[in-house]
Amino acid sequence: MNTTLQTAEIDTPLGPLTLALRGETLCAAAFSDGWARLAPGLARRFGGEAPRRDAAPARVRERFEAYFAGELDALEALAVDPGGTPFQARVWAALRRVPAGHTVSYTELAAAAGVPGKSRAVGAANGANPVWIAIPCHRVIGADGSPRGYAGGVPRKLWLLGHEGARRLVITLPDLHLLGAVATP
Repeated sequence: MNTTLQTAEIDTPLGPLTLALRGETLCAAAFSDGWARLAPGLARRFGGEAPRRDAAPARVRERFEAYFAGELDALEALAVDPGGTPFQARVWAALRRVPAGHTVSYTELAAAAGVPGKSRAVGAANGANPVWIAIPCHRVIGADGSPRGYAGGVPRKLWLLGHEGARRLVITLPDLHLLGAVATP
């Protein structure tokens, strides 16, 4: 396996997505306007190693293209290595088991991760997820069905959930306004 850290950018309907990879393993993925939030943690994690800028491996690029074209389980086969603490890894593994088109509350995610009663800690782990979309933190909603936050922005979260056909979601008038705020390339 390639151990050199590389970054690549791919186009999506929601704007450019920056990826950090070792070979075909995703170490981080974020919309390019949110990359600055992830970059310092990635630098710490990999000892300050300067990533090599390159094209995304064909298989990774094709999986993201397939996902955005409607093959909603296309990202499930991608290898991810998000780092994190053992607790975060447990939460992120539970997130990967939430199928497209489904949503979970923080309480439900805590139970699925085997840590019932720890919904706040699960929320923090969800917010620290460095591999957006492939570790589908956008599928976590409030207990009342509201979309709550998303590092990529609530408009993108709403778009992703709509793309996946999520049904358990309460969208308010202000949320509908946000849907129009999603920029497309």
